[in-house]
Amino acid sequence: MIARYAGDVLWATMVAWLLGFLWPATTTRRLVLSALAIAVTVELTQLYHAPWIDAIRASRVGALVLGQGFLWTDLACYAVGACLAGVIDWWLVARRRSP
Repeated sequence: MIARYAGDVLWATMVAWLLGFLWPATTTRRLVLSALAIAVTVELTQLYHAPWIDAIRASRVGALVLGQGFLWTDLACYAVGACLAGVIDWWLVARRRSP
């Protein structure tokens, strides 16, 4: 059961870490909310099926980035992944600040 949802959790975690890499001075809260917004937007775009975007989704990279089909459970996984990244980021920042 864990393997079924791990990819979506890790995808949202990766998005948060990429945002943190691009904007290292931003707050943990902003990273989490931004990653969640991106993940939800990508999931909602899966409801749209035009030939051009379905052609992109047919490629391996397109499927990994844009996904294949809308699932409500993916939204929960993205929230868990973004929060996981936030907890890890918070822990690393707190650890850097402590003497």
